[in-house]
Amino acid sequence: MSTAEQAPAGAEAAGEDVRVGDLSEEELLAVVTPLLPRGPQAPVGIGDDCAVLSFPDSRTAVSTDVLVEGRHFRTQWSTGRDVGARAAAQNLADAAAMGARPVALVVGLVMPAATPVGWVRDFARGLAQGCEPCGAGVVGGDLSSGDSLIVSVTVLGDLEGRAPVLRSGARPGDAVVHVGTLGRSAAGLALLSAGTDCASGASGALPSGQEHPRAQACIEAFRAPAPPLAAGRELALAGATSMLDVSDGLLRDAGRIARASGVVIELDDPGDLPDASFLEPVAALVSGHDGSAARDLARSWLLTGGEDHGLLATVPADAFDRLPAGARVIGRVLSPQSSPAQVPERRPGVLLAGQPAQEHTGWDHFSHT
Repeated sequence: MSTAEQAPAGAEAAGEDVRVGDLSEEELLAVVTPLLPRGPQAPVGIGDDCAVLSFPDSRTAVSTDVLVEGRHFRTQWSTGRDVGARAAAQNLADAAAMGARPVALVVGLVMPAATPVGWVRDFARGLAQGCEPCGAGVVGGDLSSGDSLIVSVTVLGDLEGRAPVLRSGARPGDAVVHVGTLGRSAAGLALLSAGTDCASGASGALPSGQEHPRAQACIEAFRAPAPPLAAGRELALAGATSMLDVSDGLLRDAGRIARASGVVIELDDPGDLPDASFLEPVAALVSGHDGSAARDLARSWLLTGGEDHGLLATVPADAFDRLPAGARVIGRVLSPQSSPAQVPERRPGVLLAGQPAQEHTGWDHFSHT
């Protein structure tokens, strides 16, 4: 991503009715660049062929995520700012889940020529919003035209001299902890899906009944999640043995740790979590039923809903007094050999309240169309 030293004339006149196709790349960059944070570790940022970052520790955590219009977001439901904040959040959470301090994002954006420049400006503001909690910067990227909106973001995180926290380090005897929220993004998606015709205008009026504050919180969690980014570093310092962010559902992601570590993860009954009672009224709105039907739907969101991007980790028992604020113990790590007889063939996997869990019921990018 490069920019001219002075804003081209077209950029100065880029009002809300101007389309991307009306501007050159340099003019569009001149609109966007002033809105993006640079970050503290980028002596060279946007404006040259490459950014230059300073990492005192040579080890850097790197990850990339892609968001595709119609699959990961809809412009009828989400503003440009929502999409930018979401793109930043899910990538920054990946770096945090390695125990790194998120430092920088590199952003690629493909968009139709008819895209309003105002949408792109809002997208940049959303990136800045997502970066603000951890102080990361947007240090470069690329712009291109295409048939649909596609966002690609690469995150770089500073490990600050620590070893990365992998998925493969969980040990029998560890506790399973979670920081953040569960099920809210899935509930928000369900609310928007149930009221598509009423949700035009993205941040406008909600479908009937969705003015409920918990429903609003769930919709915001879907549009622009706010992961507990600082907790990743804090869990690493506390001695976390494994960690990932819950992007594809609690059961599916717990299963990833279990298989990578060769252990069994036993999760407690989710009905005892505060998330369950938070989600039940929302489930009643979506299903039109209360009681057991609402509880079952809330439980499904909690266990299989992804994209809240909370942090799931395993920690030794002596780390409890060093856990970050908001961390709650939700299970334990067992050896396949010493786990209950219900574990099929004593293989790594997930138990839910002592019974084998259907861990493959979360989100999968290639099984959802």
